[in-house]
Amino acid sequence: MSDQGLDGLFGDQRVLAILRGMPVDTTVELATRAWDLGVTAVEVPARDPDGLEALRATARAGADRGHPVGAGTVISPGQVRAVAAAGAAFTVAPGFDAEVMAASEAAGMPHLPGVATPTDVQGVVRAGGHWVKAFPATSLGTAWFRALRGPFPELRVVATGGMDAHNAREYLGAGARMVAVGTALADPEQIPLLAGLV
Repeated sequence: MSDQGLDGLFGDQRVLAILRGMPVDTTVELATRAWDLGVTAVEVPARDPDGLEALRATARAGADRGHPVGAGTVISPGQVRAVAAAGAAFTVAPGFDAEVMAASEAAGMPHLPGVATPTDVQGVVRAGGHWVKAFPATSLGTAWFRALRGPFPELRVVATGGMDAHNAREYLGAGARMVAVGTALADPEQIPLLAGLV
């Protein structure tokens, strides 16, 4: 199922770079910089035609280097089809929708669903998953991550929302398997600092 795919795609990576809302050239440039520094997990949100074009270009650049690129903010089966056509290797969503997860897996793309409660997590586990995106991470807080390890010790959690190079270690130490960094990447100093976590 999707989890074996995510295990393989993410490997030992500790950082997922989210390249959201940037021009196509800037997206590819930042992805290339991340890859050069060892951050190989990259997601490009594709909610609109501009995002799809950025995903398509970044997926092409990643394929040339052997780095798969994921599509973010995938919340409908129609989007699943669009991002698959654009070359996405995996999909990410802000919440959990079993239909979207099934459509993504059927298209050969592992899915990373968003969660914010134990009920959300149980839904993902029941659907066969053990990778989740905890969103919004800074609102949930590190205590949430520590507490979640009790009932779900095998769960792989990606902390998303408010993450940057300055708080990433705190969330990794609390039990997150990875941190996903988005808005903070507008600061050119972030990627080199985050590369130290890889």
